[in-house]
Amino acid sequence: MSKTIARTIRIAAVVALILIVALMAIKFFAADSSDMLVYADGDDTTTEATSGLSDSSIKGLASGLAIGFAALGGGIGMGLAAMGAAEGIARQPEAEGKIRGTFMLGLVFIETAIIYALLVVILIIFVL
Repeated sequence: MSKTIARTIRIAAVVALILIVALMAIKFFAADSSDMLVYADGDDTTTEATSGLSDSSIKGLASGLAIGFAALGGGIGMGLAAMGAAEGIARQPEAEGKIRGTFMLGLVFIETAIIYALLVVILIIFVL
């Protein structure tokens, strides 16, 4: 792997980590249901929440980020695997069959991780 690819992956990982921490802070600093403003208008009392974030919006944001990062990581992994397989076949054309088989098995494992992330997203949306 070249130094520029490794540097790009490290920068993307740091940016992703900063984004995750920033988005988690939204939930921690958001007002909960106990912070309600109560207005009395004559006989009826109305309540208004001070926070604009609901649980469904947080779930949607978390689901989108989870599947987005899984797809991003899977895409990077598949690209690096294809690059390695192409380099290996170029160096040893007689080992093309073995390299191709190992490459396909690696792609299956990468895709399985992405499918697991999709299952987690479905659980976040429908169960939590």
